[in-house]
Amino acid sequence: MTVDGRGLLIVISGPSGAGKGTICKSFMDRNKNVELSVSATTRNPRNGEVEGINYHFMSKKQFKEKIKANDFLEYAEVYDNYYGTPKSNVEEILESGKDVILEIDIQGALKVKENTEEGVFIFILPPSMEELKQRIISRGSETQESLMKRFNSAYKEINYISKYNYAVVNDKVETAVEKLEAIISAEKCRVDRIKDSILYSKEGMTNEQLYD
Repeated sequence: MTVDGRGLLIVISGPSGAGKGTICKSFMDRNKNVELSVSATTRNPRNGEVEGINYHFMSKKQFKEKIKANDFLEYAEVYDNYYGTPKSNVEEILESGKDVILEIDIQGALKVKENTEEGVFIFILPPSMEELKQRIISRGSETQESLMKRFNSAYKEINYISKYNYAVVNDKVETAVEKLEAIISAEKCRVDRIKDSILYSKEGMTNEQLYD
């Protein structure tokens, strides 16, 4: 929570295999005053998925109505389905004083940056491109063709790092989480975030009080 009682919007992204999800989970385990934003989607729920926990499930008609109402911080169409971050849900959490994490892809993060004046944008990096390659290989779910596609995509995505406020190298999860905590702590002390709460009125004060 910032000094004015409002939560902080934390946008985290980076190339596939950098460990964004692992870092976010560990961070949330250690910090209870934070919530992960739940995305909206038009795809059908998979086995075990729960409305409001995994996604907000809705029809394409409902989704398009929300687009017209400007109720998304960002959205995209992927394989004939829509995915998006509901603006109203994020705003409700921030107003309650809790921080919100958006773990989204780079294009989504850039759209969020266009649509809001607040937010801390953090880019997660692997220790090296070779390490990134090994992490993707270790998943055991990639063909040679898809591996190269992901790897080439990662090279392109890293070029967007200048659009972010901070970069965190994920060499060790615990260290990366500590850096994330330090960034957020520093952000909550920034003068432009807290100046309205620390300006004191001089009206009605005596000279002795002013110079005491």
